[in-house]
Amino acid sequence: MSAKPQGGKKTLKISYARATIPEGIRITKVGLWFVLFTFVLAVAATNTGNNTLYMTLAMMFGVLVVSGVASRQNVRGLALTLDPPSEVFAKRPFEVGFQLLSRARVASRWFLVLELSGASQPRLIAHLPRRGVSRGRFDLLIASRGRHRLPNAHVSSLFPFGLFRKGTRHRVERELLVFPELFPSDPSQLAEIDRPGDDSARRAGAGHELYALRAFRPGDDPRNVHWKQTARTGRMVYTERASERSRRLSVLFDNGVGDLTHEARRERFERLVSEAATVAVDHLARGYEVELVTRERRLPFAAGSRQRLAILEALALVEPTAQVIGSAALLSSDPRSPFLRLQLESERKTA
Repeated sequence: MSAKPQGGKKTLKISYARATIPEGIRITKVGLWFVLFTFVLAVAATNTGNNTLYMTLAMMFGVLVVSGVASRQNVRGLALTLDPPSEVFAKRPFEVGFQLLSRARVASRWFLVLELSGASQPRLIAHLPRRGVSRGRFDLLIASRGRHRLPNAHVSSLFPFGLFRKGTRHRVERELLVFPELFPSDPSQLAEIDRPGDDSARRAGAGHELYALRAFRPGDDPRNVHWKQTARTGRMVYTERASERSRRLSVLFDNGVGDLTHEARRERFERLVSEAATVAVDHLARGYEVELVTRERRLPFAAGSRQRLAILEALALVEPTAQVIGSAALLSSDPRSPFLRLQLESERKTA
């Protein structure tokens, strides 16, 4: 898959133009065979004194010189920028856009190969016009959360004959904050808790909204008798109210686990981080207010995209802290709201 160049005189502000480091010329497999054949031809011409062989040998030496000079010139005057996505999740493929600008005033650039550290495949730019821009994308995947750097990108040239590969290294120095891996949402992760709240549930309870009108039964509270319907029908009619459930959720992530020296415990810790992120993102998408509590910080109840980003950033950077024996358990700031407690020493607890 090759990137499609776009010509034109429009110029871009390139912030990495001065961060270009020339690299040496590397011979390709085709070039290696060409050099070996040239050596064999030189031996034959020397032993036989054949003028035709000498002329062919001179032509082959000329091809080598032209190939080296042209490949070096082909990677000059280039500037590169990267455009990473706003959200990157661990173990989820993502794309990084790039723009390669030619500042050449005379000649076009041909057969450029663009590589990015960690990218799955290089990108071939067959033709880049003078003062032109080529745009494309890299496919990447990062396995772990946290801060990651994209240090360098490499631009090399196969022009004109593919005998040598001359390259330059562009120091892009882009930093990515990789969010925790998200699991498929599981509606049963958080048990329903029948306690007062803000959102009416589709079942009878002790809320404020009307659920149904039915016949009065022995043991019903007389205060909930619907007297107008009773007078109209001549039978006792009871007002049944809808239950209410909380639209808040506290995610209590206990990261006070000490140093994780064993790989199994480290993997379990990372899985708990992903569980916390998955539950928080899922409930925020359903309109909940979500609170995140760890040993170092507390993100108060809030909803919407800003809270989603704040929780993902906090969980992307959370690390194990010193374990304090006898320390109090993490508590929600709203005792009435349901919570999800995540801790390493025991299984997940819901309440």
